[in-house]
Amino acid sequence: MRLNLHGVRAIYRFEMNRAFRTWMQSLIAPVLTTSLYFIVFGSAIGSRMGDIGGVDYGAYIIPGLLMLSLLSESISNASFGIYMPKWSGTIYELLSAPVGWVEVLLGYVGAAASKSLLLGTLILLTARCFVPYSIAHPVWMVGFLLLTVVSFCLFGFIIGLWADSFQKLQVIPLLVITPLTFLGGAFYSINMLPEPWQTVSLFNPVVYLISGLRWAFYGQADVHIAVSTGMTLVFMFACLGVVWWVFKTGKRIRQ
Repeated sequence: MRLNLHGVRAIYRFEMNRAFRTWMQSLIAPVLTTSLYFIVFGSAIGSRMGDIGGVDYGAYIIPGLLMLSLLSESISNASFGIYMPKWSGTIYELLSAPVGWVEVLLGYVGAAASKSLLLGTLILLTARCFVPYSIAHPVWMVGFLLLTVVSFCLFGFIIGLWADSFQKLQVIPLLVITPLTFLGGAFYSINMLPEPWQTVSLFNPVVYLISGLRWAFYGQADVHIAVSTGMTLVFMFACLGVVWWVFKTGKRIRQ
């Protein structure tokens, strides 16, 4: 099957243009919110806390805060992107165009991932204004960040296909992802928890994401990096399987 690159490029450019038209909401708002976390937890509270594993507390929470923003934004960007054509009725033009599900997926998920990576870069630059930090494995950090962003953009794409109202677009990010991130070691190491909560935390999938990114930053993690990578890959391929099934059967694509 020959890939329709023109179709992919058209969808990608349309989604990126929409993001830059709403740059205050898409980029500035998450950066300001994360800055408040750095001020409160990194500067105010962190200055009164000791190191965690030899890492200053303000720097220790950077991977967790980065995940807190990127997971919710990746889901929101991808879900809103595919939901809007369903809501406006232009999904029929998309379905009748000479593009397959692969081109649609590359266009929408690629644009959502690009916006999330841009946001992640802005957050890292903002963090430098509040706390000093270093990255032990920069190549691994970029790779793991890309893997995480793509995985959750795929998940957001599925939510956008599933949702039949704007309210449903926010249910998963607000009621599921955000609490799991707070309980996944964003502000602490799960090794600090007593049993049985330490074992219970291992059933939280976000623990593996934060742990993997924290290893890339500081060379230490609550979970082995191979396990974190494996769990993320399994989740990504599971999402790909669901998207393929949706487009094959046509379920939830039309309102």
